[in-house]
Amino acid sequence: MIRLKDVEKTYENGTKALQGISFTIEDGEFVFLVGPSGSGKSTIAKLIAGFWDVTSGSITLGGQDLKRVPLKQLYDQVAFVSQDNYLFDESIRENIRMGRPAATDAEVEAVAKAAGCDAFIRSLEHGYDTVVGGGGAHLSGGERQRIAIARAMLKDAPIVVLDEATAYIDPENEAVVQQAVGRLVAGKTVLVIAHRLSTITGADQIVVVNGGRSQDVGTHGELLKNCPLYQEMWRAHMGAKEGEQA
Repeated sequence: MIRLKDVEKTYENGTKALQGISFTIEDGEFVFLVGPSGSGKSTIAKLIAGFWDVTSGSITLGGQDLKRVPLKQLYDQVAFVSQDNYLFDESIRENIRMGRPAATDAEVEAVAKAAGCDAFIRSLEHGYDTVVGGGGAHLSGGERQRIAIARAMLKDAPIVVLDEATAYIDPENEAVVQQAVGRLVAGKTVLVIAHRLSTITGADQIVVVNGGRSQDVGTHGELLKNCPLYQEMWRAHMGAKEGEQA
């Protein structure tokens, strides 16, 4: 169980990113963070993943304050996939293997197939031994994301945080990537940040973040009844879908 209690985060320049954030994620739950751009969603995700410390309040994992959990132990528990996945200037094989350094070549290639990136990797001149360049510069944004998903699948951590993880996927590959994400999150505790609300209705709970505060928490149906901001976001989403179909 992950519990955030009165969490505040202030950056070094004095900007207050989060104020009084409180919610709980039970083991095995699928939870969405939604809210306007700049509302603090990504900050929450990075705090849970251990990238930053809270300024005040607490985040606990299994009852232990994250500040007291050794970083290696925390990183073993959380797989983080974002819209800006960093790849090292190593081969594709080694970038995937960073999810579990002891993995064999066969295990790396098996997880690449599950993540839907084996075909494009093998189409490259050097296949899995292709060096990606600093930050993955030799690959497209969608290719970098698929490799990051494969790396997270290989890690097989019990908690998965997806921060706009499919933002750069082109339409032709979207179905493949969605299937890969489905395999990645199966049986996990999952926190998802998304602007597009198309997959949100089946969430165990949705946390609406606005201005650095957790404005409301509930299921899709509950928020449609009780949360004006969520109602507005859902209407905008449905209007956009109708526009696409027109």
